[in-house]
Amino acid sequence: MVNKRIARIAMAGMLFAAFGLGYLFGSVSQPPQASAQLPSGILDKATQGSNPLAAAGQLGSSITDMEQHVTGLQKNLDTLKKIQSALTGK
Repeated sequence: MVNKRIARIAMAGMLFAAFGLGYLFGSVSQPPQASAQLPSGILDKATQGSNPLAAAGQLGSSITDMEQHVTGLQKNLDTLKKIQSALTGK
């Protein structure tokens, strides 16, 4: 009777430990970043001409350029916030 109780407690402890470790490692690790990779030159071919595909290609390249500019601005803002906090002591 006592051995069954110890075995049940040990099994519950092992399951709890396995779940806890899985949760801990799952929350610490970051998922891989997804990015779409197009073959080189395909976007250039798509943006030439006056068809709807060309317009979509131009929109895609414009969005990519805007994203790069926004990323650069965000880095500049982060730097300015660090400088402001260093100067104000907050």
